[in-house]
Amino acid sequence: MASNKTRQVTLAEKIRYGFDRSMAAGPIALIGWLAVISLIAVSFAALVLTIAGIKPEGGEAMGFGEAAWASLMRTLDSGTMGGDAGWGFRWIMLFVTICGIFIVSILIGVVTSGLEGKLDELRKGRSFVIEEGHTLILGWSSNIFTIISELLIANANQKKARIVIMADKDKVEMEEEIRSKVGSTGKTRVICRTGSPIDLYDLEIVNPHQSKSIIILSPEAAEPDSQVIKTILAITNNPRRREEPYHIVAEIRDSRNMEAAHLVGRDETKLVQANELIARITVQTCRQSGMSVVYTELLDYEGDEIYFQEEPALAGKTFGDSLTAYENCAVMGLHLADGGVRLNPPMDTRIGTGDRIIAIAEDDDKLVVSGLSDMGIDAALIRQAEARVPQPERTIILGWNQRGNSIIEELGNYVPVGSQLMVVADFSESEISILQSQTISPNLSVSFKAADTTDRRTLESLEISDYQHVIVLGYTDRMEVQAADSRTLITLLHLRGIEEKSGKPLSIVSEMLDIRNRELAEVTQADDFIVSDKLISLLMTQVSENKHLHAVFADLFDSDGSEIYLKQASDYVAVGETVNFYTIVEAARQRSEVAIGYRQAAFSNDSSKQYGVKVNPKKSEKLAFTGQDCIIVIADS
Repeated sequence: MASNKTRQVTLAEKIRYGFDRSMAAGPIALIGWLAVISLIAVSFAALVLTIAGIKPEGGEAMGFGEAAWASLMRTLDSGTMGGDAGWGFRWIMLFVTICGIFIVSILIGVVTSGLEGKLDELRKGRSFVIEEGHTLILGWSSNIFTIISELLIANANQKKARIVIMADKDKVEMEEEIRSKVGSTGKTRVICRTGSPIDLYDLEIVNPHQSKSIIILSPEAAEPDSQVIKTILAITNNPRRREEPYHIVAEIRDSRNMEAAHLVGRDETKLVQANELIARITVQTCRQSGMSVVYTELLDYEGDEIYFQEEPALAGKTFGDSLTAYENCAVMGLHLADGGVRLNPPMDTRIGTGDRIIAIAEDDDKLVVSGLSDMGIDAALIRQAEARVPQPERTIILGWNQRGNSIIEELGNYVPVGSQLMVVADFSESEISILQSQTISPNLSVSFKAADTTDRRTLESLEISDYQHVIVLGYTDRMEVQAADSRTLITLLHLRGIEEKSGKPLSIVSEMLDIRNRELAEVTQADDFIVSDKLISLLMTQVSENKHLHAVFADLFDSDGSEIYLKQASDYVAVGETVNFYTIVEAARQRSEVAIGYRQAAFSNDSSKQYGVKVNPKKSEKLAFTGQDCIIVIADS
């Protein structure tokens, strides 16, 4: 039969247990024990001196208090006993001094360890952020440096702008990378904290409930969308969440995860579908050189941006009237009083009370009605567009990544029936079989070929000069950013050599991942470059500052409804004749389009002149266009 007798705990075990518990309290407990030991040593010496009547040679006997004070002084300063006389007194003071040396040494070590521990804790970035009205960035990726740079420009006129970053990364490392890649942050303070964005406790550290906006970056890891969705859930379903809605901007890579993200974020979250967005811009740019420059101009905070403003002077007038009402702003559409956004609405649409003008301007204080009655419009120089029958197009894609399928789908929305697409990349036979079975487009016949796109002989055998559009994609799914951009650069150099040899110009659009590599690749004189990460970062920053811009850009990037087009200047005005931009705006209005700028072909390779792109020119500015120049318009087709 088993014994139920309880084990007796000894006094020594109780003492040891209590001591262990006190040690677990940290440096304060250690300092307390040292104080107790010091008190015992001092009291013992004082008792011996008092009871035995030991006194310094030539001195008087000391009471307990005086003896204790003398012992304490020698405990703290070993040099004090240098003047002691009388061997009995010396031996007692030597004992006290030796005890003091050990105690003080241990105390210094304890204090030093405690300070180092506290500094390490601060270094980890775990203290609560007391800021309010800050922009909160959750997660870390290469996009963060562009986002910070753009926020610095956006916050340049604010006194107490704050950017708070939390990622599963060392705080000091984050700060050093920001300093090296962004530089001075000016008036804006950047605060970094270490933690997991999906952890409710960690989220509380960065004070999301007092933030102005929250940007959730897609992590550079496996299944990034699941991490983004969990982060949205951790904010919106937080038991301590605030009553008013959050303003969250999140990046989703796979379109199949958009519905789940919408269910979690609802109206509080604006989702940016990265791969689909870049695919649309790539397709639009390959068919209209210069498009990515236009989008970059609209998305960044350098130069002109999109603003919303209610203008009482235009209430009751038509949208067409508003197009020439501003000298220094390009009107794009209307933000209706009920919250809807309409880009390039019918020209006879009445502007109601509470409706806001959507316009491109250098700053919001430039949105001022000019009041001009004579705009100098030269109706005699306005031309009608020639009717053109769409012809089937041939496009070739060199290289492949996860955006390839979206590019093919988007291309099918634009090209006429009977168009052809050839995709050449480092495919395996099984990959070609799968892609061929998955790719179905009513307007586009698609074929795939396995080949090395960096090989000159391979490229020459493809007879690339016979294609109207060439798209070069980076192997981002298989390589690091720099390696993928290097292969893209080699392909572009070969294409330039083929172009010079054949004498036939090629229309080339290339995807670059690192903005620095774009500058290197400009030597290839490709028509345009899509810097995918930068465009995504710019869009997220814009939407974080103004949530209504999400609907504007969604409309612009969608193949349905109104989009941005670059159309021949000869379809609007007489070429070679000097006209002001008011005349261009009127010519576009007569075609139910909105003119927002132009592109001069003579500067298409000049980065200092924005590759010839000018968005929101001064309307009284006069210019003579050539047959190769384009007008930038917002139109239905």
